[in-house]
Amino acid sequence: MITGQAHIMAGGPGQDQDGGTGVKLETRTKTQRPPLYKVLILNDDYTPMEFVVHVLERFFGMSHAQAFDLMLMVHKKGLAVVGVYSYEIAETKVALVMDFAQRHQHPLQCTMEKE
Repeated sequence: MITGQAHIMAGGPGQDQDGGTGVKLETRTKTQRPPLYKVLILNDDYTPMEFVVHVLERFFGMSHAQAFDLMLMVHKKGLAVVGVYSYEIAETKVALVMDFAQRHQHPLQCTMEKE
């Protein structure tokens, strides 16, 4: 015959060693989406309209018709939002547009601001 010892925990199941009821608290962290940034094109009196259309097609993936309409909005209102992106993407697009404009000797300005 085999004999063994049984270990009995104080208080039974659901209680900790001090005799209190153990309640597992679960904290959920709510992840926030990163802030978005608007990329804007500003009007000037020197950059040709065709160049602005080309920039919008090349760097913002617009069709010719979309780019033309947005270029007219920039021309009439002084600026327009050309896209909304995460910080890194907005920063990259602004840098690409500014470098491209500078290499083609146009004063086109492109900026970003928090949405």
